[in-house]
Amino acid sequence: MAQVTEWTDCSSAGPRIERMTTKIRPANPADVPQILRFIRALATYEREPDAVTATEEGLLRDGFGPNPFYSCLIAEKDGKPAGFALYFFNYSTWLGRPGLYLEDIFVHPEFRGLGIGKALLKKVAAIALEQGCQRLQWEVLDWNTPAVDFYRAMGAEFLDAWRNVRMSGEALQRLAADDGDASEPSGAA
Repeated sequence: MAQVTEWTDCSSAGPRIERMTTKIRPANPADVPQILRFIRALATYEREPDAVTATEEGLLRDGFGPNPFYSCLIAEKDGKPAGFALYFFNYSTWLGRPGLYLEDIFVHPEFRGLGIGKALLKKVAAIALEQGCQRLQWEVLDWNTPAVDFYRAMGAEFLDAWRNVRMSGEALQRLAADDGDASEPSGAA
């Protein structure tokens, strides 16, 4: 568990006093309702409030079952839930090493500007290194300039030449069920 304490001077010559404490800790099953609230708040911020279909049952099963698909950190400011980071491991065939993919990072607006986002990202980076990962990767919406600027200031590299690709719903089901010998376009995988 990481703890970040902010300090303030009482006066120019006086002692320092503790002002607020931020705690970064691993999520546990009791946090699932709060994780879902964070996910919904992030979706609202990203202008997709109706896109979330995740449930507490699914998050509990997939994050805290016998073979978890994700891990999650919770940030608390003075005991109040302030933000979260949800991540999982992937693998780079080019590097021949594991990587860490940050699916979501979110700090409630009233807690922004207090270093919580950076503390979450630092903890995720530390976990990546502890696990032998060679890189940390995530996505950011192009219109989210505060986040883009934040990541750029920390030295993140933007991979503009790469395109995100996703298949879901009926398209995914059709592909999985396709028994045909359809020709692949030139240069396709």
